[in-house]
Amino acid sequence: MNSMSNEPLRLSKRMSELGLCSRREADEWISRGWVRVDGKVISELGTKILPGQRVSIERQAAAEQSKRVTVLINKPVGYVSGQAEDGYEPAICLIKEENRWSEDKLPITFHPTQLRSLVAAGRLDIDSTGLLVLTQDGRIAKHLIGQDTSVEKEYLVRVAYNKPGRLPDADLRLLNHGLFLDGKALLPAKVRWQNDDQLNFILKEGKKRQIRRMCEAVGLQVQGLKRVRIGRVKLGNLPEGKWRYLSADETF
Repeated sequence: MNSMSNEPLRLSKRMSELGLCSRREADEWISRGWVRVDGKVISELGTKILPGQRVSIERQAAAEQSKRVTVLINKPVGYVSGQAEDGYEPAICLIKEENRWSEDKLPITFHPTQLRSLVAAGRLDIDSTGLLVLTQDGRIAKHLIGQDTSVEKEYLVRVAYNKPGRLPDADLRLLNHGLFLDGKALLPAKVRWQNDDQLNFILKEGKKRQIRRMCEAVGLQVQGLKRVRIGRVKLGNLPEGKWRYLSADETF
């Protein structure tokens, strides 16, 4: 720890650091009187506390959190992950009863209120398909897209080589480690041939259009890109355009 570790810090920031919830949830819980510091209820937003002080939450907060849903969708081409942009619809438009995967056997009833504060935890380009996570749970969002996330994401990428012959092994090694984007070195990746025209990419970061740009750097053109796994959660047989709930025993 640094020497600053005894500085007072905002209670909501401390709650997020402790992995109790997101900062937005923390503010909501504080204003509802659901947060105690050293046993005393704190309801003043912006309150600062010392790192050594004990933070606890009331049962209502935990109950509220357990009702939050997380949805997995196999995003089709032509939908954006987050906010609507340039006339394109966001993937959340597909989250409705008739698009729920018929094999999702979880005893959760779909209700439109679940769409409130359902945010995409990570992005998937408009021309990519596959696994996209939408969640109401701030902890999951932070785990998947926080600054220091190290969750693996796996992709199948159909490519064409725009030079004669096959991609040299040296260039495959470059895809694994050694490329720069926007002047910054990329983290090591795991890239191997899946079959003659498909590469398998496993990344721990997700810069904008990263895979396409990595491929371009070695003379490959991406013809199709599908995300098949995030952490331990796989796309599996979920059909394109369908969604299902994340079950309680699945973790990323």
